Amino acid sequence: MYQSLLECHSFIRWFVLVSLLYSIYIAYKGYSQKLPFTKKDNLARHWTATIAHIQLIFGILVYVQSPIVKYFWKNFKEAIQNLDASFFGIIHIVLMLTGIVFITIGSALAKRKLSDEQKFKTMFLWFSIALLIIFIAIPWPFSPFANRPYFR
Repeated sequence: MYQSLLECHSFIRWFVLVSLLYSIYIAYKGYSQKLPFTKKDNLARHWTATIAHIQLIFGILVYVQSPIVKYFWKNFKEAIQNLDASFFGIIHIVLMLTGIVFITIGSALAKRKLSDEQKFKTMFLWFSIALLIIFIAIPWPFSPFANRPYFR
């Protein structure tokens, strides 16, 4: 079951990234061109947050079953000195939770803004910060922290 969850978690990250990039793009375009905030824009905001939350659920399930994480917490003094174990034991989850919090707050704030300009601006700011945090926390093949393949 762990391997299946890990594969799903690895796959869903692409939906998170694409939805974030799309939402950031429409937010930038809407803000810079002073466009109306349409139902389509609102759906992008909503689905970006929803996809991120689905990924969070898979991430938590992977985290509690991960042999690397189990090793990290059982052998903390040793494991904290191992970058790979430290990354998956604590860095990855803290950064990803932070990214999801930024998406959630940005989505909620944008939803409640009265002007279209403020909705776009709020979405752009919060989602961009979340994307930066999430991008750093993904174990890309080129990451200096921990590297994994693009697809499991």
